[in-house]
Amino acid sequence: MSDPRPAAAPVTVATDAGMLALWSPAAFSGVVDHASWEPELSEEEGRLRHIRAGALVPINIRSDGAFGVVVRAGSAAADARLTERESAYVVVSSKPYLLRSRGVACLSGIEAVAGEPWPDTVRLDLADGDHSVVVHLIDWEAEPGSTADGKPSQDALADFVVLVNPASAAASGPYRVATDTFELGE
Repeated sequence: MSDPRPAAAPVTVATDAGMLALWSPAAFSGVVDHASWEPELSEEEGRLRHIRAGALVPINIRSDGAFGVVVRAGSAAADARLTERESAYVVVSSKPYLLRSRGVACLSGIEAVAGEPWPDTVRLDLADGDHSVVVHLIDWEAEPGSTADGKPSQDALADFVVLVNPASAAASGPYRVATDTFELGE
């Protein structure tokens, strides 16, 4: 297996298939090529099956491109939270999704979901077990000084902040089961 990049800071993740995903590689061990990927992830039904099982969390605004993503994991001792700065620019937050970890989660474009993570896949070590995942869409361009010459400044906020916390009895569902991460009016 190649050595995916660790997720310690904001990363840029790209997709040509219109969706990013946080996913459990153990759940996709049978996905080894395009022929095995197709029935699992190309259609809504397969994606929903994996979302329902806690194997896949979509980061989906139906757009191709490269996006800045921060994945922040909490622990039993302290939940992951938005910073005050991030909170000021949240556009919308998802309802919690379930992610079942066997020690690791990956972040990539949906097209890179597989049993063997691609080299540019971002890896996040997580404790074994169930996690509650909330995705926040950030309007980073609304922050003064966030752009320089029409491009993101070096310290601009990410497009998405993904908070991963151990599932607790108080937050054990129901979990969101939808491929569109956000809905109008949420």
